[in-house]
Amino acid sequence: MTAIAPSLSPPRWRAAWRRIGSLVRRAPLSAFWGIIAALIVAMAATAPVVAPYPPLKSDFRAMQKPPSEKHWFGTDQIGRDTLSRVIHGSQISLMVAFGAVLFGTTVGALWGLACGYFGGRFDMASQRVIEFLQSFPDLILAMAIAMALGGGMATVIAAIAITRIPFGGRVIRSVVLSLKEMQYVEAARGIGASHVRLMFRHILPQCVAPYLILATTHLGVAIVIEASLGFLGVGIPPPTPTWGNMLADSLNAGLVPPWWLVLFPGAAITLTVLAFNLLGDGIRDLLDPRLRGSV
Repeated sequence: MTAIAPSLSPPRWRAAWRRIGSLVRRAPLSAFWGIIAALIVAMAATAPVVAPYPPLKSDFRAMQKPPSEKHWFGTDQIGRDTLSRVIHGSQISLMVAFGAVLFGTTVGALWGLACGYFGGRFDMASQRVIEFLQSFPDLILAMAIAMALGGGMATVIAAIAITRIPFGGRVIRSVVLSLKEMQYVEAARGIGASHVRLMFRHILPQCVAPYLILATTHLGVAIVIEASLGFLGVGIPPPTPTWGNMLADSLNAGLVPPWWLVLFPGAAITLTVLAFNLLGDGIRDLLDPRLRGSV
């Protein structure tokens, strides 16, 4: 009996670590912001443990106090700890952003896959719908949908997801238009492969890299839209803490809001958006063969 030769391919975890090491060597700035993004996600996941106080607990002896040893980020008008509300707000904001981007980008990618593969009248009609959606600014479209459907987390996720669909559809469609003319796709079509097999077995796996780049870069946009909806009063309603409605609540503190009620939620939004955007740039440089070696 012949012995079965051991597999020479490296384990998947070793290949993943090699890719991460390549990203650190070639784009150390993106790798640094990737670590910041991972820490923000970890903070959001462990918010009940990390936060020093419950987000809705009021201390009426320390109402609207500046940062101190007891309350590092100060307190709001009714004595709630700002640091705890920022930490719990990260949980809500990231949950909305991840849900909206996952749903919107996935629907857009599947729509773009069908448009690019089938073409014809279906593609033409779909592109007119996508152009109609893109004719509205993202915030205006999301605000109109949220106002029509009412408040709540599911409504905000759906409103932001609809604004992400056209971008996923356009990008994946352009990738599919070039992939469906490749020789391996023509060979599979020649041996009788069905449309479903061609789309999901031979074309869709090649769209994973642009999909990941879209999803990562759109996380920052989704966070900004969610914060804007909360600030305008059409997002997740109080008392649930989000970074947007925390900024809106600071306006109720007077004509000139206390600086700590504006600075810390705004800094959280800025830091998170910057981290995910620069991480997306690094992933694009890593996965796009045309950009390898240019960093």
